[in-house]
Amino acid sequence: MTTQQIIEEKLVGGFDLQHLQVINESGQHNVPDGSESHFKVVLVAEAFEGTRLIARHRLVNETLADELAGGVHALSIHCLLYTSDAAD
Repeated sequence: MTTQQIIEEKLVGGFDLQHLQVINESGQHNVPDGSESHFKVVLVAEAFEGTRLIARHRLVNETLADELAGGVHALSIHCLLYTSDAAD
């Protein structure tokens, strides 16, 4: 299983998500081809309502603690609120 797949699996298992996007941005950095060291995650969840941005980031960091302690060098986190009005 790739690092990207592990990240996706952990975030899906850890949050009730309306949207998840995991982007491997390693190719934009000075790393060997095929690296999985720099990621951007975009999460949309109703559960983020009422929580401060720093708390949302901490939740994601805790969920991905093993990956951040290992091969993932950088993680850009975008935690957005789900609003049913936007879906209408």
